[in-house]
Amino acid sequence: MSKVSKQTVRESVDTLLKYSRETKKRNFLETVELQVGLKNYDPQRDRRFSGTFKLPNVPRPNMTICIFGDAFDCDRAKGLGVDAMSVDDLKKLNKNKKLIKKLAKKYNAFIASNSLIKKVPRLLGPQLSKLGKFPTPVSHQEDLGQKVSDVRSTIKFQLKKVLCMNVCVGNVDMEEDVLVAQILLAINFLVSLLKKKWQNVGSLVIKSSMGHPLRLY
Repeated sequence: MSKVSKQTVRESVDTLLKYSRETKKRNFLETVELQVGLKNYDPQRDRRFSGTFKLPNVPRPNMTICIFGDAFDCDRAKGLGVDAMSVDDLKKLNKNKKLIKKLAKKYNAFIASNSLIKKVPRLLGPQLSKLGKFPTPVSHQEDLGQKVSDVRSTIKFQLKKVLCMNVCVGNVDMEEDVLVAQILLAINFLVSLLKKKWQNVGSLVIKSSMGHPLRLY
């Protein structure tokens, strides 16, 4: 059973949206993050966890994505206005760690043709995996536009060496009801991953990109 009520989330979302839309309106689309603090968890001793979850509505429509594609998928990416790199483009990086880190910093996520996915570690080394940005595969039978939308809608909780994490759960252009629902979905999914469920939750906070943190729990 959730220890965060829908009313609590709604009140915080209402405050967040009023500040973003009326008090301090920005000239870019602010995302809304869920920030999590864990407790009673030893990342050195306890099993680390990770889990991905697809939200119903796209929280990051402006998320930057690059396609590692064969000729067919590079053409499809061009038609969608999405950046793409061929095998030859990847080979030009020559496994240079600085260049690969620069590439990873430029894009939020990557998608790769099924025919290339197994070649990525050989072409780029382990850098993208270490940075948590290994490409999502796509086949020729799949709708590339839908795959891009899916990646922009997917959140990932991953426990590493620290007891805090954050994920994007929406943006300030969303309707209040939609944003409330997505925050609750993300919280419930997170709790399902935890060893002791709510006993491992220390704090839950939401904030817009430039807004103030609002504590839910």
